[in-house]
Amino acid sequence: MTEEYLSIAGPVEAEIEDRRSRFLAHLEPVPDEASARSVIEAVRRQHHTARHHCLAFVLGPDGAVERSSDDGEPAGTAGAPMLEVLRGRQLRDVVAVVTRWFGGTLLGAGGLVRAYSDAVAAAADAADVVRYRLVDLLELEADYAIAGRVEASLRDRGVQVAEVRHGAVATLVLAVPPADGPAVASAIAELTAGQGRPTPAGTRWLRG
Repeated sequence: MTEEYLSIAGPVEAEIEDRRSRFLAHLEPVPDEASARSVIEAVRRQHHTARHHCLAFVLGPDGAVERSSDDGEPAGTAGAPMLEVLRGRQLRDVVAVVTRWFGGTLLGAGGLVRAYSDAVAAAADAADVVRYRLVDLLELEADYAIAGRVEASLRDRGVQVAEVRHGAVATLVLAVPPADGPAVASAIAELTAGQGRPTPAGTRWLRG
C-alpha cells in the first residue's frame, strides 16, 4: 500500500509558443474526478475562443484513476503526452488542462507531442510540489496536570500532535508514521509512568 505521494500546493499556469500557436497549461490539485471535471469546464469557459482544451489527470495516492483527452487534436498527440508528464513527475490528485490557440501553421504530430508535453512540464516546474504521508492517528487521554508536559515532550521528540481536544481530560491526537508506532508507545509509557495508553483512531493523509 502506498504510504506517501506527491501533489501540488495550488493552481499554477505556464505558457509556451511554437510557430505562433500558444499553449497555456493550467495545473490544479483536485480531490476527485468531479472536481477535476469542474476545473476543466472552468478553463473552457474562461478561454472559450480557443480551439482546443486538452486534458489529463491522475487521481488517488496510487494513481489508480487516469484520464486524458486530445479534444480534437490528432489522436495521441496531446492528452497521452500530458498524462505521461504527470506520471513522470509522480504527481497525484492533479488535473492538467492545456488550452491551444492555433497560430496558422501545422505543427505535425511530433510538434504537437512536444508542445503539449513542454507546456505541462513548464507548469509542473513552476508548481510548489508537496508530499503527503499516510499516518496512523492515535488518541491519548491525559489529566490536565500532566497534559501540557506530555504534549511538549512528545513534540520535542518529533511526534506530530495533530489536535488537542478539551473535555473532562485532555485528548491528544497524534499523527504517527506506521513504522514509528512502537517508539511512540514507548515514549508515552515513559512520560506517563506507564499510565498512558494510546488508542488507534484511524488513518489520515497529512501534508509535509
